[in-house]
Amino acid sequence: MKYRNAQDIFPEGLLRQIQKYVSGETIYIPAGNAKKAWGESSGYQQYIRERNLEIKAAFSRGETMDALMEKYALSYDSIKRIVYNRKETVMLKYSASLSSAKAYAAEEKLDVWIHLYLNEDGRNIPFSDGLKLFDRYYFSPVLMPLRFFSRCAGPEPEMKYQIDRDWFRRHVAELEKAIRENPDMPPLIVHYVDGGFELNDGNHRHKAYENLGVENVWVIVWITEPSEYQAFLAEYGEYAKDCTVVRR
Repeated sequence: MKYRNAQDIFPEGLLRQIQKYVSGETIYIPAGNAKKAWGESSGYQQYIRERNLEIKAAFSRGETMDALMEKYALSYDSIKRIVYNRKETVMLKYSASLSSAKAYAAEEKLDVWIHLYLNEDGRNIPFSDGLKLFDRYYFSPVLMPLRFFSRCAGPEPEMKYQIDRDWFRRHVAELEKAIRENPDMPPLIVHYVDGGFELNDGNHRHKAYENLGVENVWVIVWITEPSEYQAFLAEYGEYAKDCTVVRR
């Protein structure tokens, strides 16, 4: 296998983003596949189910919680939820859609949907891996004003992440058509931090909604700190009053 210096391949902005998750290590980037249609999945949900069964079986054989935390890179609370869960596994059908995200949220499995989406249709595995580093608060899809959120990616010079202008316009145009034909699109994913919102996933959809004149959009809000969780409820609780909230 041939190894190359990332500085010789990636744009500076993309390299800085990668370095948030890994630095000074060798990583493997698999060959790209043809673009999937919205909602296709290659088995990540099955992987999660089989992994959880392995964890439960290992615990029943006497492996300690600490050993399982180390082996599977999961928090104590996550391992505890898996090994002591006595409920029948609900068979949920994943798709990159709002309706699927809501179905997972109703079963308190919104975090599973998020990782399925980011590992498949969202194509953002580093973001998925980063979310797993700590337990987070996840709000089931919330309908909120689009004006609350600002893009961080696009062709404009002020954008944090630069995207080729022609490619951005083409992709946004495709999304506008997709939204008109089927509005059951995946919710945006936003981080509430320091009293504001960071748009982590959905920059192209944000622009498509803006072009279509959509005023309110469905979003998944995630928060890390308990103090910021309380601050969000104090400021935006009216939007989240009917939400399911899980901490994973």
